[in-house]
Amino acid sequence: MVKVTVCGAAGGIGQPLSLLLKLNPKIDELSLFDVVNVPGVGADLSHICSNSSTSSHLPSSREDKSALAESLKGSDLVIIPAGVPRKPGMTRDDLFNINASIVRDLAQGIAENAPKAFVLIISNPVNSTVPIVAETLKKNGVYNPQRLFGVTTLDIVRANTFISQKYAKETKATDFNINVIGGHSGETIVPLYSIGNSKSYYDKLSEEDKKALINRVQFGGDEVVKAKDGAGSATLSMAYAGYKLAESILKALTSKGEEVVECTFLNLDDSIKGAAEAKKLVKNLDFFSLPVRLGANGIEEVKYDILNNISADEKKLLEVAIEQLSGNIDKGVAFIKK
Repeated sequence: MVKVTVCGAAGGIGQPLSLLLKLNPKIDELSLFDVVNVPGVGADLSHICSNSSTSSHLPSSREDKSALAESLKGSDLVIIPAGVPRKPGMTRDDLFNINASIVRDLAQGIAENAPKAFVLIISNPVNSTVPIVAETLKKNGVYNPQRLFGVTTLDIVRANTFISQKYAKETKATDFNINVIGGHSGETIVPLYSIGNSKSYYDKLSEEDKKALINRVQFGGDEVVKAKDGAGSATLSMAYAGYKLAESILKALTSKGEEVVECTFLNLDDSIKGAAEAKKLVKNLDFFSLPVRLGANGIEEVKYDILNNISADEKKLLEVAIEQLSGNIDKGVAFIKK
């Protein structure tokens, strides 16, 4: 029996994410939590004739913790898209003060009711919210760095799509699987077009086009915010990205010998194979997005060798990302320690 809980299931990301999860045959129970509108979302999804049952959990008041507890109990996988979306002109850092408290409270609920669950953080700013969850779980004595994931998959999805659009007559987005490392905001996002089958296509671009492509991946979220004209941010593509990582984790739990590798923003804790080596290569940052091998225990190995194979231009991008990430991470840690 596999139970998955979505915290923030009635939101712009939560609803399409919950729909995708409802269709996954590996999920037996889909649990939906939110502070508004979630009974309607749950009723709607419950009519779909898929394998999983659906339950919804709505607190009766701000003080009511029983709904969150019930939604989390027995969960194998918890996904958190909860929080306030970005508005025009708002950076991910602007969201921090609002979303940090929401994520902290949900992390406390996980610590008390689903301490062994795999936890996927979508709530922005990921560079800070993942450390917040880590620190909260540590305070409760239930932290396992192998089971905490910052969802940076949307950066990969965009990197694949945007390079394929440059060669629309020759390629499809599904032809690529670009590694995107660093973090999940602006210049902390470093797409590695110089590695893998994207290299030959990337090398054919002019220097101007290369810079424009990198910039589009780094600030793709702004493109969506502008197109929605103040009515929201990236929700559908983010839901797909969150589902894609969740699907890979579920696959790794049941895979027999097949290697499952995804990029994620993780805690480079010494207990994880390859993490110590990776940490040395990123100036001792505690959190960083890198490709990892997934398995029954979560993150089994960090594929740090990729850092030794990047181009000179990507090394410059990496330096900028590391500098900015340091402050983002410290912000999240300090929020809990205060």
